[in-house]
Amino acid sequence: MVTNAVTDPSTSSTRASELAAALTSTAADLGTFGRPLYYFDEVGSTNDLAMRAAERGEPEGAVFVAGAQTAGRGRLGRHWFSPPGAGLYVSTIVRRAALAPWITLAGGVAVAEGVRSATGLPVQIKWPNDVVVAEGAAFRSRRKLAGILAEAASHGDRVQYIVLGFGVNLRSAAFPPELADRTTSIETELGRPIEAGPVFAGTLVALNRVTASVIEEGPSALLARWLALSPSATGARIEWDGPGATRRSGVTVGLAADGALLVRSGGAIERIVSAEVRWI
Repeated sequence: MVTNAVTDPSTSSTRASELAAALTSTAADLGTFGRPLYYFDEVGSTNDLAMRAAERGEPEGAVFVAGAQTAGRGRLGRHWFSPPGAGLYVSTIVRRAALAPWITLAGGVAVAEGVRSATGLPVQIKWPNDVVVAEGAAFRSRRKLAGILAEAASHGDRVQYIVLGFGVNLRSAAFPPELADRTTSIETELGRPIEAGPVFAGTLVALNRVTASVIEEGPSALLARWLALSPSATGARIEWDGPGATRRSGVTVGLAADGALLVRSGGAIERIVSAEVRWI
């Protein structure tokens, strides 16, 4: 059930007011993102809200934020743990069809840069859509801080709109046992409280910057920035499930021009487009 939806968050809850104030302070750098802003105390999924709104004609840049999600989801249909007050749960509408092939990479860069600028944490990206905190030299020792989920609607071969959702763990929470040892939060890493507003606005500012760059200059700058934020995309040993659930392994050697992860395996270079990747 959706509760307390507001189009003027400055008159609603403390969290909504904080987010609205952050957007106001960065308005010159947001482009269309954050206009309008809808805040909800609790929803099933902000991506679902944004997709329904896109079908109704809401413009690019409309943003939907929730204090909690009861049916948040991540990549490959996984549940995204979204307890009240612990995270930043956001979805926005993108209508520039040319961005469709790049929006997941752009979202990863935007969230990583938003967290970095707001907190100073040297977060990294794990292909294709996880933002993680480093701990030691081995990538497998790093813990997930945020995730991105892009979903598109098409008519024939034409993309009608894209919804880009992201979840950021702001505060510690009672994560389920299967997540507890590989998940973290900004406040856990910093050892102090953090405001949601700067992370939220910083991410949207970065999203405006990277999407504008893709449209105006092509994806090369986005790919370069993504690689700079993802050192594990080169020289890391990984495994993944190939056709017929066969387990494959190899060493990462960067990104293809279309954003696929490249892996050297058995003397050949393979492309990974959608498989689950595990660092070993």
